[in-house]
Amino acid sequence: MVKKKINNQHNRINIFALAATGLGISGGDRIFIEFARRWNKEMPVEIYVSEEGYQMCLRQNLKESKDLRFTIYDLRTWNKLGFIANYVVRILTGIKIGLTLKLENSQNSIIYSASEFWMDSLPAFLLKLRFPKIKWAAAWYQTAPNPFKGFSEGEAGTRDRLRALIYWLIQLPIKPLISGFADYVLVNNDGEKKQFPNLDKRGRALVVLGAVDLEGIKSWKLKFRNLPKIYEAVFQGRFHPQKGVMELIDIWKHVAAKKPDAKLVMIGDGPLMENVKLQITNYKLNKNIILKGYMFDGEEKFKIFAQSRIVVHPAFFDSGGMASAEAMAFGLPCVGFNLGAYKYYYPKGMEKVREGDIKAFADKVAEFLQDNNLYRKVANKALHLIGDKWSWEYRARQILNAVLE
Repeated sequence: MVKKKINNQHNRINIFALAATGLGISGGDRIFIEFARRWNKEMPVEIYVSEEGYQMCLRQNLKESKDLRFTIYDLRTWNKLGFIANYVVRILTGIKIGLTLKLENSQNSIIYSASEFWMDSLPAFLLKLRFPKIKWAAAWYQTAPNPFKGFSEGEAGTRDRLRALIYWLIQLPIKPLISGFADYVLVNNDGEKKQFPNLDKRGRALVVLGAVDLEGIKSWKLKFRNLPKIYEAVFQGRFHPQKGVMELIDIWKHVAAKKPDAKLVMIGDGPLMENVKLQITNYKLNKNIILKGYMFDGEEKFKIFAQSRIVVHPAFFDSGGMASAEAMAFGLPCVGFNLGAYKYYYPKGMEKVREGDIKAFADKVAEFLQDNNLYRKVANKALHLIGDKWSWEYRARQILNAVLE
């Protein structure tokens, strides 16, 4: 992509990321961190985060510099009162920022709400009311599922309708604020543009497809190029109902029935970790499934990708699936359910089966393990797909150019 000259009149970007929390990292968190890492080379960036969010940034090697600053709010004491209290305090902190933050040369400022959650969106909205000339770019990376369906199929879907309803209610009041006041909305596939028809008509709904650290991965691939494949498959993602982690245990039960020594390594953590452990034990798959917990970017994780044959991504509800892209950058073909978002994210490199069809998913995994021609064909497509335009440099420049037009 041709580098575009930056308009120096836009002299500051303020990022609101108070929703960032926990040891893991969501797709939205990854995006704001990688954007900030690159945007500060063009103009000053200030990030508003909690202490937990700041520690997340440090774990991803995003540190303060001359043109990258953090404003940190230590809200950890509220954790003792539980999730709801902590959540409300984050919202109130965001509102306070929106009502009190002073922006010099506001007509030259860009504000980026890193998520649609209230603690990130409300300060941006309030600042837009106070300083109408600022440019507000609002992240909306995942529309809540139908609250009557839940995040997944079958019994899991029934159990998680309450969570889906809460998620839907959280988004409900924010959507009209973004539609009516944001200058740009950042979504992660063309289908999501339909959620914001007015912005879309004006060319202000910007698609942010995923990205990976291609340069870093290139060096790891070179280091691990001669390692043997010891895992049939790898999964990376949050242990949450929408990611299909319980269904993955069922899938692997079918795979192991055909190939008793088949090994799956699962990278991640989350609310379903204990359920996953129990299901593995019940199915007597302790020798077939290895749980690694959450792993930061680095040698141990990338070594696992290099030693795996395929990547599995059985999500039932997903807006993109950047976790798979990292493994695909190592030349691993992917298997997933036929979700609408994947039409835009993974037009090739991922073999898709009917949503919720556990046996078809397992059969596709087995087919990859048996058919070397199919394996090489899809693996090459995965490698080329990620290698073409999935760099963070490309994505960050693409969005900044659009906002500065």
